[in-house]
Amino acid sequence: MHADIVVLPGDGIGPEVTAAAVAVLQAAARRYGHTFHFDTGLIGGAAIDAEGTALSDATLDACRKADAILLGAVGGPKWADGAVRPEQGLLRLRKALGLYANLRPVKTHPVALTASPIKSHLLTGVDMIVVRELTGGVYFGQRTRTDTRASDLCEYSVEEIERVVRRACTLARERSKYVVSVDKANVLETSRLWRQVATRIARDEFPDVRLEHQLVDSMAMHLIAHPREYDVIVTENMFGDILTDEASMLAGSMGLLPSASLGDGRRGLYEPIHGSAPDIAGRGIANPCGAILSAAMLLRHSLGLEAEACCIEGAVADAINNGALTADLAPSGTAIGTEAMAAAVIARLEVDCIAVELRD
Repeated sequence: MHADIVVLPGDGIGPEVTAAAVAVLQAAARRYGHTFHFDTGLIGGAAIDAEGTALSDATLDACRKADAILLGAVGGPKWADGAVRPEQGLLRLRKALGLYANLRPVKTHPVALTASPIKSHLLTGVDMIVVRELTGGVYFGQRTRTDTRASDLCEYSVEEIERVVRRACTLARERSKYVVSVDKANVLETSRLWRQVATRIARDEFPDVRLEHQLVDSMAMHLIAHPREYDVIVTENMFGDILTDEASMLAGSMGLLPSASLGDGRRGLYEPIHGSAPDIAGRGIANPCGAILSAAMLLRHSLGLEAEACCIEGAVADAINNGALTADLAPSGTAIGTEAMAAAVIARLEVDCIAVELRD
């Protein structure tokens, strides 16, 4: 297969982790006989500095023509008070490409459990996926600001809710057929609409899928107290943003969590959920696993390469469980750097792929 992939390294540690992910994709391409062509573009603060905008029309056009987009991270204190903010580029990209569903898997690794502040016995076997609505809600609503007052409008349409709930229920059919929809229906009208629509979609279109509702505040508690009980979680934009940052502590580090932003077609945007981490940028110590696992999701969802995606995911798990740990996971003095982590994954990828081929 030939595929054209746009890489948007972005800011902070973004260039480091995307370089690691590209190296792993290149190794998978060599192993399986594919050709991946990578074009690099600017987004976020890097684009503001070079082009005066967080996402140029030319970069957006390149993303529209690509098979998939791999992104690092955007933002940093340098641009925090500017008229143009780095995050505007990411929001524009999601909206322009119609990427309304953000898939965020959370899976624990035995060796990394001690890095989590949560008791280990609660974490063994955690394997969930959060489906976050991505192009509606308060992040895209009308905003006002005066010296004494500010407002952000949270708004959802029936169509926006229907399509993301359908995505979650479709995923659940491939897993345990269980979905929890998270809202704040005891207070918010948008959440009351969300709950009504989610109930109808599950009842009429997915009768084999069990749907439950949970208020976001209680969900924040249950996610820590009983994480193994959950499989597919679907929620609106801001709630999903907050809950998945919380869920990253189940895995031990935000550096481990990938994401895929998808629409109705095959083109998607793939990025780790962590931020730009400017305090460690350029030091070569960032955890690239979230970016590498995002690359695996790219292979699965945009290119249809399931075996290759599984091989990368298995290689990451094997590398971690065999003691390849970056500073966010390792005991003091035992950590490896970003490039060494990528090399460990590539080494396991070669072994795991050969083992799978021999077994098949």
